[in-house]
Amino acid sequence: MSVNDPIADFLTRIRNAGLAKHVTVSIPYSKMKAEIARILKEEGYVSEVSETGNGPERKIVVELKYGPDGDRAIHGMRRVSRPGRRTYRKQQEIPRVLDGLGVAILSTSQGILTDHKARSRGIGGEILCFVY
Repeated sequence: MSVNDPIADFLTRIRNAGLAKHVTVSIPYSKMKAEIARILKEEGYVSEVSETGNGPERKIVVELKYGPDGDRAIHGMRRVSRPGRRTYRKQQEIPRVLDGLGVAILSTSQGILTDHKARSRGIGGEILCFVY
């Protein structure tokens, strides 16, 4: 199946798995999706990220994180820049998600970064998504 926006598909799979209280979700591999998953793990939104298979069957397996009451660590994910409408921001214009409680994920000239790291390095880029 061909997907026009693989990042939106990635976010939707994680969002739907969280709503259904799944422990893991398997997503087709790409370098950008692997980097976004790595950032989600670094920021504490998911428990574990691993890769399985090789070649066209390669997958990213994301283990979702839940609190002691069963509430999700990821309350919301929103795609900002889409293939039909790209959103670029300079360092001074990078938005703060929920006054710093959430994280914006950017594609920059130095790789995929969070809004905090992009601001500290003094670079802007394409805002891929918000996670809160």
